[in-house]
Amino acid sequence: MRIIGEPLRIMLTIFNVSYGTVQTILTCDLNMHRIAAKFVPRLLTPEQKDHRVAIYQELRQRAVDDPSFMSRVITGDESWVYGYDPETKQSSQWKSPGSPRPRKARQSRSAAKSMLIVFFDIRGIVHHEFVPEGQTVNAEFYCNVLRRLREDIRRKRPELWCAGNWLHHDDNAPSHRALVTREFFAQKGIITLPHPPYSPDLAPCDYFLFPKTKLQLKGRRFDRVEEIQREAQNVLCTLREQDFQHAFQQWQRRWDRCVAAQGDYFEGDATQT
Repeated sequence: MRIIGEPLRIMLTIFNVSYGTVQTILTCDLNMHRIAAKFVPRLLTPEQKDHRVAIYQELRQRAVDDPSFMSRVITGDESWVYGYDPETKQSSQWKSPGSPRPRKARQSRSAAKSMLIVFFDIRGIVHHEFVPEGQTVNAEFYCNVLRRLREDIRRKRPELWCAGNWLHHDDNAPSHRALVTREFFAQKGIITLPHPPYSPDLAPCDYFLFPKTKLQLKGRRFDRVEEIQREAQNVLCTLREQDFQHAFQQWQRRWDRCVAAQGDYFEGDATQT
């Protein structure tokens, strides 16, 4: 059973009771709770859940054994930034424990867009660029991005470059896991960290950087790709070192929550910190 705004107002009128009384009946007597619609990336299989647990137990142990572990991680991904991304209004409904989670339709974004690729560590942005219009992020292009990333690591993180022990983290996009990409990692001696499939809730770009960047642009309109790129870059420049430190702390907490949930998606949207 679900009760949304209009039926609730009708109840108040018919029974001539206060809003507080209805709230008490719903929560205390009927054991109903008001929750927002939630999207999950996928219904995970038991094997996929076990894989998530195994990976983050391994990473947790590595972080415990090596105090420098988190400071050596450079994580990255790519995402579209739109010329118009509508503001999302939170909607929620009253439901009983056995009722399905409510759903809502997404509003349309604009056709104008630009793909942002960004890499960062616990100190801040290490490398970012926008994909040229018409260019697909295939394995060949991604390897060229990695070459530019390595050059920025040499310039901006000389201590990691000289030690040669920085750790690369990204998700399982086809270009990230292609044979030519894996060969590039092997040839350059780049150490990579595992990331389980269908796990944006455990990718710092997906729960921190991209939502934080896009939130500042929501509801604003940009007609040209150059405007989109300029404004997105301006937002990136506003991020402080403590923002990135918090993101990595949150990442470790999410490992623990994933393990505690036995690999299932834990409470909280994948793109919320």
